[in-house]
Amino acid sequence: MKRGLLAEFETPEAMLRALTELRSRGYRRLDAFTPYPVHGAEAALGLGRSPLTWILLPFAIAGAAGGYLVQWHNNVYAYPLNVGGRPQHAAPAFVPITFEMMVLTTALVGFVVLLVLTKLPELWNPVFDVPGFERATIDRFWIGIDARDPALIRPIAERDLTDLGALTVAWAGSSPAKERP
Repeated sequence: MKRGLLAEFETPEAMLRALTELRSRGYRRLDAFTPYPVHGAEAALGLGRSPLTWILLPFAIAGAAGGYLVQWHNNVYAYPLNVGGRPQHAAPAFVPITFEMMVLTTALVGFVVLLVLTKLPELWNPVFDVPGFERATIDRFWIGIDARDPALIRPIAERDLTDLGALTVAWAGSSPAKERP
């Protein structure tokens, strides 16, 4: 969220009630800023599961296949050694390194994909300029309504947030959303 309305709440329960009520009133582009994870916030925001696991699955398979193929290439093709009549291609011996390559590849790619999906690092955001927003990392709970939300009509949304128990309501960003009649 770069622009929109921000509302400050004192307790996580008040924030969750407000999120649920705002979604029932038709707001869809909502965000929550909390000092710690709040149980039920994902459901109140209408968020689904993260796509990260499905994005990383092909990389995990590729890492495991790559680890297995390197071992096979070295033991069977490039440097075959006949030691005590043991087979060149002994699949059980390849399991530990195959697993470790899968974990290593998934962790490294997962870190990069996580940064891309979360659009980090973000050194500055207009919401940081809202007075009191720094308390979102200490003891306050904030709800944001994105300016791109089709249901956002600023005076009505401000009244809704105030009626739902917001301590303060402020606009974040350079220019307010268009006023609708």
